Order: sequence, then C-alpha cells, then structure tokens
Amino acid sequence: MAEFGTSIRAMILVRLREFFREPEAVFWTYGFPIVLAGGLGIAFRDKPVDQVPVGVAEWTDGSATATAAALAGDSAFVVTRYPDSTAAALALRAGKVALVVVPAAGGGYAYRFDDTRPEAAMARLRVDDRLQRAAGRADPAGTTDQVVHERGSRYIDFLLPGLIGLNVMGSGVWGTGFSIVDARRRKLLKRLLATPMSRGEYLASFPLAQLLLLVLEVGTILLFGVLAFGVPIRGSLLALSVTAVIGSLTFGALGLLAAARPTTIEGASGLMNLVLMPMWVLSGVFFSSARFPEVIQPLIRALPLTALVDALRLIMLEGAGLAAVASQLAVLVVWLVLGFLLALRIFRWQ
Repeated sequence: MAEFGTSIRAMILVRLREFFREPEAVFWTYGFPIVLAGGLGIAFRDKPVDQVPVGVAEWTDGSATATAAALAGDSAFVVTRYPDSTAAALALRAGKVALVVVPAAGGGYAYRFDDTRPEAAMARLRVDDRLQRAAGRADPAGTTDQVVHERGSRYIDFLLPGLIGLNVMGSGVWGTGFSIVDARRRKLLKRLLATPMSRGEYLASFPLAQLLLLVLEVGTILLFGVLAFGVPIRGSLLALSVTAVIGSLTFGALGLLAAARPTTIEGASGLMNLVLMPMWVLSGVFFSSARFPEVIQPLIRALPLTALVDALRLIMLEGAGLAAVASQLAVLVVWLVLGFLLALRIFRWQ
C-alpha cells in the first residue's frame, strides 16, 4: 500500500511538472476559455432591439408616401423607398431589408419576406401592427409592458457552464492522451515497465493529477464569469465541485482509453477528435441540444459532455442540488468506469 502511494505521488508530480512546463497547454487550458467567454459575452451582451430595415415600393397611386411616413414615425424602423417592386425585391434578395411592403391586389398591403429568417418574421408582425394602428385600428383591451432583466437568462449565463464542460473535456482527453502517447513514442513507458509500478498505478496517476489542476481550471473561468458578467451561481459550491470532479475523472478515463494503443501523436489525435467531435456539435455547449431532432435526443443525452453541461447549468442557473442532477452524474460514472476498465485492459507499454 505504501509503495502504491509513493508511485502515485511521484507520477502525479511528474504530470504537474510536465503540464506547467508547456506554456501552450497552460494557455489553452486557462487563457483560451476566458478569451472565448469574454468575446462571446460582449458580442451577445444585453442591448436594445436592433432597428428593422423595411423597404417600401412606390405605388402608382402615390399612397406609398403615406405608408412610408407611417413607418418612419416609429424609431423601430429604418425605411427605404424603392422606385418599383422589382428594385425592392432585389434589396430583399440582397438582405438589405428584412421585409418589403407592396400594394395588395384587392387593396391594403402585401408583405414580402423570407419566413426562414427570424428577423423577417418579427418585422412582419411589427410592420403590420404599425400600419394597422396608423389606419385607425383600436385595441379592444388595454395592455402594458413589464420588462424584466434577470441574471440567468442571458446568453453568457447559458454559455459559461458549457465552456467549463468543454474545458474539462479537452484537458481530460487531450492532456491525458497526448502525454501517454508522447511517453510511448519516446520509449519512456518501456523504462517504466522495468519499475515495480503497476499499470493501474500509472494510469490512475493521470486523472488524479488532473484533479489538482481542476481547481484552477474551473475556478478561473467561474471567477471571470462572475466578476466580468455577473453570471449567477445559484446552487451550492459543493454540488458544483462534485460534478466537476466526476466530469474530470470521466474525461481523464476517456483520454486513457484513446491513448491505450496508438504509438504516434497523429494516430492519437485522430482517435481523440473522433471521440470529441460529436460532443462539440451535439452536446449543447454553444446552443441548446434540444434544437436537434427528437429521435436522436436519447443518444445526445447519453454523451458524457451533454451530461456534464446539463448538470452544471442546472446547478448554476437553477440552483439544483446533487439529487436533482443524479441522472447526469450516473451517465458520467458509467462512462468513467467503462473507460478506465477498458483502458486498463487494452493498454500497452510499447
């Protein structure tokens, strides 16, 4: 038991020294997530609704002037007049306007817009409301607007847990996998084979060393999000820590599995990208995974990154406890156990 502890401590110390001697690894682990969170947080910050560009084609009866004047009276619209419907159609096709108003065959207005563009559908509703009011429409019931800005509903609040999950996955898989393959390529593993250290001790040292780096890895991004954008952490830090630890161990085990056999960096890189790429796209880091078809939702929910990101969002944004994220943690534990046992079975020193 004493020998086991000595070997583990020695290998963990080696892992930490290897990591901090690589400035690129330090940047991609700690610097890049902050740069990405800062850039996207600023790009998608809270701001007033953009003005809607609307085109009005000239009509033979000259009433286009009154239509343009009715829209121009609302600061929400930027109105451009075109000499005919053909010129207005060209502007719509080029994306210069979101919607074009032309005369309808039976009188009134016709709206030309692409309903696959979200801003066009919104423009249709707002333009119609403005023109109907200008024509004298009265609302049967009075309404008032109660605008609420609450932390937790912004894009940066949604994004930050995803970035934490993405970083935990990247450092776990790449940080573990490349170190092993590089050691195998340089024949260092062959030397370790001659020591009393077991295969299990060697493999376990990687995810355990990753846990020591996890405090900085997650803490840095969290602190930046809280200080720079006021991202809420409504759940307990204990639940957040336990989830992050299980996630880190899980991706460390998957990194061990990906590096169990390859002898070249290129081969390992291909395998790791094969593992990571589907999760980058499907697991809801940058947008909700619910956007994908319902038929593949069970597959998406079974991915370890989906489970980690969902659990982090529930804890941070909804104040969920460990019991509420038990299903996501169970998914992670299954991947952890299967990944480590399979890596232990197929790992080779040379």
